[in-house]
Amino acid sequence: MTTKSTEFNFPGQTNVYHGKVRDVYNINNRHLVMVASDRISAFDHILPQSIPFKGQVLNQIAAYFLEATADLVPNWVEVVPDPNVTIGKYCEAFKVEMVVRAYLCGHAWREYKAGKRTICGVEMPEGMKENQAFPKPILTPTTKAAEGHDEDISREEILAQGIVSEEDYKQLEDYSLKLFKRGTEMAKKQGLILVDTKYEFGKIGDTIYLIDEIHTPDSSRYFYAEGYEERLASNEHQRQLSKEFVREWLIEHGFQGKEGQKIPNMPEEFVNEGSKRYIELYEKISGMKFKKADQQYVEARIEINVVEALKKLN
Repeated sequence: MTTKSTEFNFPGQTNVYHGKVRDVYNINNRHLVMVASDRISAFDHILPQSIPFKGQVLNQIAAYFLEATADLVPNWVEVVPDPNVTIGKYCEAFKVEMVVRAYLCGHAWREYKAGKRTICGVEMPEGMKENQAFPKPILTPTTKAAEGHDEDISREEILAQGIVSEEDYKQLEDYSLKLFKRGTEMAKKQGLILVDTKYEFGKIGDTIYLIDEIHTPDSSRYFYAEGYEERLASNEHQRQLSKEFVREWLIEHGFQGKEGQKIPNMPEEFVNEGSKRYIELYEKISGMKFKKADQQYVEARIEINVVEALKKLN
């Protein structure tokens, strides 16, 4: 069985937020219990079927990278009590996401192709082509719009609007670039290129913490290093390590999240293939063998593990 959606009632729980793929339980404004479900979203819609082991893959990739960067930046994690769960400190989140881009692709490329040469107040050199590396990584922050989607914003606007103080923002910039450098080095060892990613931060008192997840295929784009230069030279698509295969399947079956379009049902073979692809992602990014968690009584397992962990934390 897959952890499609969860309805726990943990000791001290004050509220729960059901995101597209994760359920976040607030415990007395002291701890957050983040449950990674097997739900999958694309084009801002939750798909009807879930992908077995996807939640475990994303939770364990995030745990791996958070542990590997704890010497650079304090992070929110207190304990990972279950393959699908991380428990950490409750932080007051900053209202900006720090996006770091090392290559011209995705949203930045669409802006560039439309003739723009600045993104979030950062200048982009003339004469670049899609998927080419910037001279050095750039920071292109976003902020949540009222409707909930992300909007580009410049450093100057963030400071002028008082969204983040200058002192804190300098720290966010410094942390983001250090994390990206470490992520790039770790990816290189696995024959990968960390193309772009986003980081979220929060604060307790005067201390800034890295929150949420980092360097997973949900928040980051990776290229395969092998053949990158050749593909760039011949203007071919780069080989990506991401959930792009799900989007491609949906497009082939007439769904891009537009009005009037119906989400197609994913056949069992595709769901199983999706599960295999996520496990491959884990093994390629981390270099470790994936150990499938027991899929019987998943909810009961999570509840026991979380309650036990909260007792030790409180």
